[in-house]
Amino acid sequence: MNILIVEDNIELAKEVSHFLSNSGYICKISNSCNDALEEISSNDYDVILLDLGLPDGSGFDILKSVRKTASKTAIIIITARGELDDRINGLQLGADDYLTKPFALTELQARLFAVIRRIHGFTNNELKVHDFNLQLQDYKVSFNEISINLTKKEFDIFQYLVLNKNRVITRLQLTEHVWGDILEVNSDSNFIDVHVRNLRKKLDKHSKIDWFETVRNVGYRINI
Repeated sequence: MNILIVEDNIELAKEVSHFLSNSGYICKISNSCNDALEEISSNDYDVILLDLGLPDGSGFDILKSVRKTASKTAIIIITARGELDDRINGLQLGADDYLTKPFALTELQARLFAVIRRIHGFTNNELKVHDFNLQLQDYKVSFNEISINLTKKEFDIFQYLVLNKNRVITRLQLTEHVWGDILEVNSDSNFIDVHVRNLRKKLDKHSKIDWFETVRNVGYRINI
């Protein structure tokens, strides 16, 4: 998952980023309202962790802007403000959850995973696609209880396509989700196709995967 941390407390932002990165998430930090809006306009994020009190504006302005264009992006407000009115306002504007500082990083991780589950419409740690089973928190894939050895990138690609089942996902979307900032990678590279090809080979050893579709000149789709 690709996460934007909008937080002007640099030490806290780094601490959260380090913790979530070690848990397998791809994190980018913005320390101001303007920087966050620029990031959101140029990159796709699965989740935004949003502080309300920023030096050059309000997190509510970012929330409003995101909800106009990116309804599937999960937003968790993280702020020192504990007042009821702020919590209600944030949720009414489209936030998915609200966490008041100080908080435990393990609680943040649990809330983050709960929001992701809710948005993609599943209720536990597992996703099933045909006879394949994905364990989301453990980064494991199995076929009829036989473990399949995927790399982290292969798992991320497979997971993202399954979460967005029956939708065409472009190579650019996969790049942003798996590698983070698209400006930091070579958009002309065929690295996505190489990883997808390797993923397909590993899955195809266990079962025919005609449901794993290549959409010519666009990207990929998991049909369920």
